[in-house]
Amino acid sequence: MPASKAKIRANAKYNKNHYDRIDLRLPKGEKEVVKSHAIKHDGSLNKFLNRAINEAMERDNEKD
Repeated sequence: MPASKAKIRANAKYNKNHYDRIDLRLPKGEKEVVKSHAIKHDGSLNKFLNRAINEAMERDNEKD
């Protein structure tokens, strides 16, 4: 059963108040490569991207 319009609006409002968004542009075809890798290792593209960002920042901070 699809979500009601009220549920969709409530989810959008929650997301707007609790999350920041970043638009990411990749070369054509690269999204599917990254998505497949993410699903294989983390289960979701968003989770994988968050992990990759956090690990890169940790490595960078170790250099400082």
